[in-house]
Amino acid sequence: MDRQETPPGPVVDGFADGGFSVAGRVYRAVLLTPEAALEWRWEEGRPLAAADLAPALALSPPPEFLVLGTGPRLVQPPRPLVRELEARGIGVEAMDSRAAARTWGLLRGEERWIAAALMPLG
Repeated sequence: MDRQETPPGPVVDGFADGGFSVAGRVYRAVLLTPEAALEWRWEEGRPLAAADLAPALALSPPPEFLVLGTGPRLVQPPRPLVRELEARGIGVEAMDSRAAARTWGLLRGEERWIAAALMPLG
């Protein structure tokens, strides 16, 4: 793939209204797979669990790893979540959501088979 080309699937084009612009639509929080961008709703205020990420983790084959954007700043993911994903052979890379969106674009440019979950920016 030419480095100027956009990778197949959704890519974060920018940031708007505290969320993420993907293909002209703004998502407050978004789950990304190489195939789709999905509005992400989870029960804020309780520890994040694998079930909250189910649509992004349902890829076949499973994603190499999950890029987890934890909002405006890095927050370490809950250990039970990390353990459960690692037991499935899926790594977790946590970072603030802006960095996660940029990382998503770079890794998708390499056509890596990954998933992302990006929490709101503010």
